[in-house]
Amino acid sequence: MLHIISHGSAFMTPKWELVSLPRWEMTAYWIFSFSSHLYSFYQLHRFSKEHEVSLDREVQLERGFLIWGFKKDPTDFEWSFWNEWAWRSLLWSLIGHAVVSRLAGHFLPQFRLAVLTAYGVISACWLLGVQGLTLLMLHLSISLVVAQLRSPILSWFCTLLLLCTLNVTALQDLQRGWYTSEDQYYLLLFSTAVCSLRCISFSLESCWRPLNTGGPNHCSHLEEKGLKTLIFQFYKLTAYCFYHPLFYNGPIVTYRDFSEQMERPVCKVSVVYVLSGILRVFVWWCLAEFMIHFMYMHAIQSNETYLEMLPPWALGGLALALVQFFYVKYLVLFGAVSLLVRLDGLEPPRLPRCVSIMYSFTGMWRHFDVGLYKWLIRYIYVPVGGSRHGVFRKLVSTALAFGFVCFWHGCHDYLQYWALLNWIGVLVEKVLAFLFSSRPLHHVIVRCLSPRMQRRGLALISSLSTAFLILSNLFFLGGIHMGRIFWKRVFVQGWSSVAIPMVAFLYCFAQVGIEWDMR
Repeated sequence: MLHIISHGSAFMTPKWELVSLPRWEMTAYWIFSFSSHLYSFYQLHRFSKEHEVSLDREVQLERGFLIWGFKKDPTDFEWSFWNEWAWRSLLWSLIGHAVVSRLAGHFLPQFRLAVLTAYGVISACWLLGVQGLTLLMLHLSISLVVAQLRSPILSWFCTLLLLCTLNVTALQDLQRGWYTSEDQYYLLLFSTAVCSLRCISFSLESCWRPLNTGGPNHCSHLEEKGLKTLIFQFYKLTAYCFYHPLFYNGPIVTYRDFSEQMERPVCKVSVVYVLSGILRVFVWWCLAEFMIHFMYMHAIQSNETYLEMLPPWALGGLALALVQFFYVKYLVLFGAVSLLVRLDGLEPPRLPRCVSIMYSFTGMWRHFDVGLYKWLIRYIYVPVGGSRHGVFRKLVSTALAFGFVCFWHGCHDYLQYWALLNWIGVLVEKVLAFLFSSRPLHHVIVRCLSPRMQRRGLALISSLSTAFLILSNLFFLGGIHMGRIFWKRVFVQGWSSVAIPMVAFLYCFAQVGIEWDMR
């Protein structure tokens, strides 16, 4: 039975017909994929334990609590940061949001949004202080005023200018002075960065919304709005930006989706659904903690000496562990707030897809941070031209999307490498997709290769794409030194002894990913 895939890999188009492989073959791919993960993780664990004393001396490993007798690698800043804030205050404020939302929905359904907005603002003031709240309100006010001009270019310029202020040293020092700890400053920084995405979403939706005119001789736009309309818009923008579950770290929901879904009545949710959601998040959290107890991957990747010393299997285990931990971390961060969002009647973006069954740059962008992907498509890729205005506009649209993500994350040198590699990866995949779907080459492939061999050829090409996808992610997660050493040890020094076996295992991963898409 033929299956047509049009959404997984960039190499797949509606012209490609993919069939299921024999059960024994797919079983072998699953076994090789799973066993290679376990063995490479075990080799990384052995290396971690062999160098535990020196690693402890360098990064001060913490006393473990999840596994008896094991220490814990605390050097992943993001995981340690959000864990500390969760136990300190965020977990309790999110529980408070759930309680307030249910009470408001039951007793004051017509004022539920106003109640949630007030709760979000009060919570932000409690955690960020009056100065932090004032800064955010200033950003919202500036964005709202510029949006009244109904110029997307001016709205973009305003947002980029406000984002630039996050990297001004004098302003950073001023904001650090507001708090007694560095963590409070970083919470403000993350909140402001995420808020900027919501501001541009609100501004562009306002610019694209048609004016309500009363006839050919209507008043000017500013006169028509009036003070009451402006206040109402500020209330809507505040409700959107200060919605508490999504306020600090996302996931990103566009203003159009948020405003439409907030108008819907809240559906009843069973206790079983809530408890099962909490249990899933807890299991993911335990898995993330187990990984940093069992493997000291973040401590190892920060030291070039250890990266040069790693045996080949442990090096592969390090690469897999870093990307898998990143995936599990965001299952926890997005999974917890997505549960609350569903309780409020909203539809959050889908949770990240497992990176081990990602087999293309395009698939990674579509299926990992789905909210950010939709945001980039709606506000950058399509307005600039997208795929409907020729090849050049498509290249520019894609480059601007990656460039903005790089700029939004801080535009550090390793982010520039990561963005460039992703842009090149997507570009190469699109070129190959065009070539393989062109009539002459497609005709030759269909004549010379059986459907099963076509799928195997696709998996082989995808394995090469996956190898460079992992390389780009190592630049993002580990910095330039991590990407450079991985490139040297795998593709230069170990092209025959390391690269070829690695591609063979990635071929198995790709087959599993293709089978997953065909379900």
